[in-house]
Amino acid sequence: MSVSSTPAFQIWRRLIASPISSPSLPFNSSLIRTKKTSPLRCRSRCYSVSTTTMADANMDAVQRRLMFEDECILVDENDQVVGHDTKYNCHLMEKIESENLLHRAFSVFLFNSKYELLLQQRSATKVTFPLVWTNTCCSHPLYRESELIEENALGVRNAAQRKLLDELGIEAEDVPVDQFTPLGRILYKAPSDGKWGEHELDYLLFMVRDVNMKPNPDEVAEVKYVNPEELKELLRKADAGEEGLKLSPWFRLIVDNFLFKWWDHLEKGSLKDVADMKTIHKLT
Repeated sequence: MSVSSTPAFQIWRRLIASPISSPSLPFNSSLIRTKKTSPLRCRSRCYSVSTTTMADANMDAVQRRLMFEDECILVDENDQVVGHDTKYNCHLMEKIESENLLHRAFSVFLFNSKYELLLQQRSATKVTFPLVWTNTCCSHPLYRESELIEENALGVRNAAQRKLLDELGIEAEDVPVDQFTPLGRILYKAPSDGKWGEHELDYLLFMVRDVNMKPNPDEVAEVKYVNPEELKELLRKADAGEEGLKLSPWFRLIVDNFLFKWWDHLEKGSLKDVADMKTIHKLT
């Protein structure tokens, strides 16, 4: 059998000819090039056609583009930047386990003026943890100047503002970066489906704002506000396996370790009393 007639080659040829591919991101640069953009380490993203394109041929077009275009910030367990790599590589459990890839992330908890927490259900097309319920917005600062700023977690707050617009259609003026309160950092690892997973150093950000939103269906399936008692009922249903309801592992860790105590301080106006950005909590 010739190479050109193999199933792997045929899938590869269809993918590179497909209009799904972004004109700004040629196939060979997104999958097989190693670039040097800084003295920090840029991980190699060399994958064979058979292992990458065949496995991901059915990936949603938007999610595939983000997987290869977005460059996450690699850090060590002390949150020191050590390099950068694609979102794709950072979420492959094989890479996470073999190379101990750890990337910076954030989790936003947005409350309205009644101190109800906005939750989202992740879309069905998300690569990791599709259709699970989680906090308002969970994503990553990218390896770019505005999101690498360390002082007062400004880079992370800039990224959070960007993703609230991307995911929920919340305009920047509704969520000013100076209104985010960084409360703490957690480090956790969580497999998703065997192939994909998370290994993140996650910044936890609170904000109280009444906002207008227009959720992006590529990112979000559903949204709702809950009070503490309603969240406890969601936890009960998830634990009992009712209604097929599932929660993201990072959200559950935050709920179990911090959320209700912090929520109480939020309502009392004493949230800054519990902020601790010096400790990195390693949670399992």
